[in-house]
Amino acid sequence: MSDAPHAPTDGTARVRGRRLRGRLRRRADRAIPGLKVLPTMMTLANLVCGFAAIFYAARAGEAGGPTPFGWHPLTVAGVLVFLGMAFDAVDGSLARLTRSTSDLGAQLDSLADVVTFGVAPAFMMLRLVSLYYGPGEHGPAETILGPDAGNLYARLCWSVAAIYICCTALRLARFNVETASADEDDHLWFKGLPSPGAGGAVASLALLHQHLVLVTWKDELPAGFGRASALLIPLATMLCAFAMVSRVRYPHFVNRYLKGRKSVPAVAFALMVVAVAVWWFHEALALALTGYALSGPLGALLRRRPEPEPAP
Repeated sequence: MSDAPHAPTDGTARVRGRRLRGRLRRRADRAIPGLKVLPTMMTLANLVCGFAAIFYAARAGEAGGPTPFGWHPLTVAGVLVFLGMAFDAVDGSLARLTRSTSDLGAQLDSLADVVTFGVAPAFMMLRLVSLYYGPGEHGPAETILGPDAGNLYARLCWSVAAIYICCTALRLARFNVETASADEDDHLWFKGLPSPGAGGAVASLALLHQHLVLVTWKDELPAGFGRASALLIPLATMLCAFAMVSRVRYPHFVNRYLKGRKSVPAVAFALMVVAVAVWWFHEALALALTGYALSGPLGALLRRRPEPEPAP
């Protein structure tokens, strides 16, 4: 008899192969040490941006006072909301990249979004309208509209802000319950307007208002433009609130349109959009985010159009 070791049978090789693949899969699913804290830091940075936006929006009625770059406090608040959007856009990708996705991270992300894209834009809207319609004794800018105000319009604006915050919380809670997993394949479409899109739309309109009033038409502001245009912000806020809790489908812009290989015409179109945004930044930002908020209902209407009957 030979003392040589027996060659492994086909069944043994298959078992060893499955074990090896299982070990490799478990190793691939393991979080990368030292980097798994990055997604949490991005989410907390988003939360801090929301808190800072509320802080600066509350100072909108002050005469003077130090602000970054000497900007109006509402302008600073709007920029902070968009900075929070940037942090919110990368925390999920970092979590998948570092293989550190978790239920805790998803819940923390929603809590941060409630503040940055719910409370902060609603308070910005309320503070902007208060600059023109507040009931303060020494001028409207010193008092924020509230439910105890003496006029109906002030109570309506406060109610719009409260409804918007509630819809943001409902939208995020529904997203956590209905989302199957953290995979990108489950993040191609949203049911209802996502909270960053809604908050960005409200903040972009407030930024555009401040830009037109304080920069573009500073020396020759059309009579009554500030007061009249401020009336449109609560209406847009209410529409965004309803869109968040609707079942209208919205595309995930980053996952659907910015990832993967793109054709030459698509790249050329993107460059044209960037060029326009550089020259007319505030207008392009408001137009893009308002257009995104309207894209869901418009897309639903187009999908419901009956197909033309074939010619006989």
